[in-house]
Amino acid sequence: MTRNAAEQPPASPRAPSRREQILGAAADLFARYGFHGVGIDDIGAAVGVSGPALYRHFRSKDAMLGEMLTGISEKLLRGGRARTASTATPAEALESLVHWHIEFALTNSALITVHLRDLDSLTEPDRHRVRELQRGYVEVWVQTLLTVRPELDEDTARASTHAVLGLINSTPYSARLDTDAMSALLYRMAMGALGTEPEPR
Repeated sequence: MTRNAAEQPPASPRAPSRREQILGAAADLFARYGFHGVGIDDIGAAVGVSGPALYRHFRSKDAMLGEMLTGISEKLLRGGRARTASTATPAEALESLVHWHIEFALTNSALITVHLRDLDSLTEPDRHRVRELQRGYVEVWVQTLLTVRPELDEDTARASTHAVLGLINSTPYSARLDTDAMSALLYRMAMGALGTEPEPR
């Protein structure tokens, strides 16, 4: 007798690839010691291989940092676009963007720290790509906010967006509550800063 789809157990989360494991370990080390304070042997030791063995996955430490920061910037933009496209109203789209960025910030504190401190260590092509992706992500927020609050001019909407993203991205340094409480606090503060009333929760 076979189970129907509703009775099937949930799929197990996909195990991270070796490449993802290396990037995760590198992010933690870069966040703790800075990009220039970490050697390839340190990263290798964190994942249980020799430093030179990492060159089978990345051509250099610079390439590792580039993939790390471009990858997370692509994920943010892709997620932001998906969330605004899947909501029924502009107000719901804005709420979804806020929730999306809070989720990102609370689960990627090491990457935020690396981005804030080591962006200038990227090669010029990678830095240009990250900046381009960031502008696209901010634009998703700006256009959504302008639809919700049409009385704003574009400069004010952009400044508000940068301020709220900065607020949420401060969590590696400001989080003192458990995840649920911090998420709720950031949501209330972000929606208030955007001049919108959060839905009662």
